[in-house]
Amino acid sequence: MAQIDVFFDALLEFKGSDLHLTTGNPPLIRINGELESLDYPPLTDSELTEMLYEICPGDKVAEFRDNGDIDFALGYGDKARFRANYFQQNKGIGSVFRTIPMKILTAEQLGLPDICRKFAGLKKGLVVVTGPTGCGKSTTLAAIIDQANSTRSDHILTIEDPIEFVHKSKKALINHREVGGHTKSFASALRGALREDPDVILVGEMRDLETISLALEAADTGHLVFGTLHTQSAAKTVDRIIDVFPSSQQQQIRATLAEALVGVVSQNLFKRVDEPGRVAAFEVLVVDTPISNLIREGKTFQIPSMIEVGRKKGNRPLDDSIMEHLMAQRISGEEAYEKSIHKEKFRPFLERVPEPWEE
Repeated sequence: MAQIDVFFDALLEFKGSDLHLTTGNPPLIRINGELESLDYPPLTDSELTEMLYEICPGDKVAEFRDNGDIDFALGYGDKARFRANYFQQNKGIGSVFRTIPMKILTAEQLGLPDICRKFAGLKKGLVVVTGPTGCGKSTTLAAIIDQANSTRSDHILTIEDPIEFVHKSKKALINHREVGGHTKSFASALRGALREDPDVILVGEMRDLETISLALEAADTGHLVFGTLHTQSAAKTVDRIIDVFPSSQQQQIRATLAEALVGVVSQNLFKRVDEPGRVAAFEVLVVDTPISNLIREGKTFQIPSMIEVGRKKGNRPLDDSIMEHLMAQRISGEEAYEKSIHKEKFRPFLERVPEPWEE
């Protein structure tokens, strides 16, 4: 039994999402979005270093000493998996462990919009899942990949840093590749992927120009590609992809993206008020010919209004999803107002309307 196991057990017992262990502070667990301290003295740099090195893969220790931070996945028996991050901070070593559920929930269990299951069955194109850090993007993608795994006789290739949800091949063949362990980078893995006969490719994070460019190329040449970005809405996702490229290339990229992009799912998490836990609200963009034309012509500012009028095609405004939770009394008016797009819709549900400088 490793020294750190007592904290992992506490994380699982309290159903927390993250465990924070940093020098000079007691252990903290994020429960339903908020950090709570464990009844334990502040950790010293020496005892925490010993604790973290005990469970760290040998090659990662050297990398950490060279770079000052590392990421890796860690199995905890048959109880859970964790995504681990070690970092150096002003008081010493620090770490965060994100819980990765052992069981992959289905789209139905997660309450994903129906269109997400249709995305899993597409033959080609780019689907992007977006949202802030810790909003459940990986969980949503795992459910979509599981849907494809259960219904398609195809090759699914995932490229992640690190590997989070581990899928067992069902109807499909699944291969997982980890950046750092199995390949040098997302870009090198994507270049290799085109020679590995994949039908579906999951790119854990589209974090730079080369990765985004290769993902678009794969989607444009007959593969179904899923990826993530840290953007707040569907329209901003389109802008973010285009803005990564130099201005001299942006018109060409608009044309490529207009052809390749088939959908965007943007999500955020809300603390429940009816029971312990959190619930997700979703914005969905289904790219059809009119929206492709807007992307091609650089008129992405019109996308939100197209989502509003395109509900029958599967489009879903974020505010609709938030309002649905609010009317079902799952979330508070204050949080609905804070995370909504058109805040005026949610003012009647506030006990106190904030001053403009508070918004």
